[in-house]
Amino acid sequence: MEIHMNEIYAQPLSLLSGFPQGDEKRADQLLLMEREGFQRKIIVLDDDPTGTQTVHDVPVFTDWTEETMEEIFALEDPMVFILTNSRSFSTARTKEVHREIALHIARASKASGREFLVISRGDSTLRGHFPLETEVLRDTLTKETGISFDGEIICPFFKEGGRFTVNNIHYVKEESRLVPAGQTEFARDKSFAYESSHLGAYVEEKSRGAYRKDDCIYISLEELREFRLEEITDKLLRAGNFQKIILNAIDYVDVKIFCICWLRAMKQGKNYLARSAAALTKVIGGVSDIPLLSREKLVDARSSAGGLVVIGSHVKKSTSQLNSLMESEHCLHFIEFNVSRYFSEDSLESEVSRVLKEAESFMEKGTTVVIYTSRELVVPDTADNDKILGLSVEISNALTRIVHLLTLKPKFIIAKGGITSSDVATKGLSVRKAMVMGQIKKGIPVWMTGPESKFPDMPYIIFPGNVGEVSTLREIVEELDCGR
Repeated sequence: MEIHMNEIYAQPLSLLSGFPQGDEKRADQLLLMEREGFQRKIIVLDDDPTGTQTVHDVPVFTDWTEETMEEIFALEDPMVFILTNSRSFSTARTKEVHREIALHIARASKASGREFLVISRGDSTLRGHFPLETEVLRDTLTKETGISFDGEIICPFFKEGGRFTVNNIHYVKEESRLVPAGQTEFARDKSFAYESSHLGAYVEEKSRGAYRKDDCIYISLEELREFRLEEITDKLLRAGNFQKIILNAIDYVDVKIFCICWLRAMKQGKNYLARSAAALTKVIGGVSDIPLLSREKLVDARSSAGGLVVIGSHVKKSTSQLNSLMESEHCLHFIEFNVSRYFSEDSLESEVSRVLKEAESFMEKGTTVVIYTSRELVVPDTADNDKILGLSVEISNALTRIVHLLTLKPKFIIAKGGITSSDVATKGLSVRKAMVMGQIKKGIPVWMTGPESKFPDMPYIIFPGNVGEVSTLREIVEELDCGR
């Protein structure tokens, strides 16, 4: 089943069934045994709030001050998420934030006497500040603690979103095909573009040759499915100088088997950072499966107000989902937020006022309102990556101000898109600490807002831009909107 570099092309879904079945019961038993005695605080740095899409009953913090980090290390919870929202940052800001976070982790670890494991949760379609974030974390943590990091685990597998790694090639499920990640719209992202679908080649490309494809350590599906635990552990023990460790995975059993070996290696004194999508955090954090959240747990039956949906994401899937929502037979009110106002003299302020007034007038009548940015984002040809990010941030800030200025509490809130959902949480709803309730659909997390937020104890639905089927957004809105 070897796939040569010059033969990377779309594959049928049947590719995933061409491997021997993994013994998940055996993996669960061994993983439970290895977890005994593992006391490191697991800190997941999430570059947007969609990273909580596989977990439940896990705290999320939206700041990383020294006081907050001390609070985190004092919690009994084995794993905590910190929302950095760094995917919306400039390169300089990303460096600054990750140095600060690493410094505060080092100080809190020393004060508490508790060791830590840091995971940089990134996009399952390979967008984001890689390898910058983990390099800054490694350098700062090593300087402050003296810890030498032997390797970095690369695991973008995310089953719920249709992201699979086979023979070191990362695929994105598109309808009935597996498309190499480097051939998708995500690889053409204006801020985080890349060409390579082979993860070793991706590492070499993004590191500009600092880490070569041939020097990566590869953990194959065959090794995992055949439970070659000693062989895999030995590979991890041999890692050095922040060597990249590529994990192939097409199901959770693969991640579980790997984590058995990862825990064994850490118990023998090895240290690693990880750059992963949401699946690895769930497994290493020991998070169990629970049913999807029902409407009864998410909507206050006493509320007479309409719900609010805010859509900022511009990826193709988000646009398709918006179009599907517009076909709903429910009485929804749609408001287009005109992003072209960004280039006019009054900037976006007048648009914020117009949309807010119209939204509240309909929500007050019990109608659910859908605010969406105009689908065409005009960017000057001369704009660099940081300027493009800046434009996206300005638009997101405008959407956020609408939520911040609301005078009535919506029946429910859905935010679609990574930057949008982060800004709505931190700036619009003033969330400092939340608890992940679970998911309303696979890969779509729900937070319970904290007492300090604009609307305390309110479920907040975070809908990633690149997750779900075409009809998923419509299904969620119709379920929550029914019975109004």
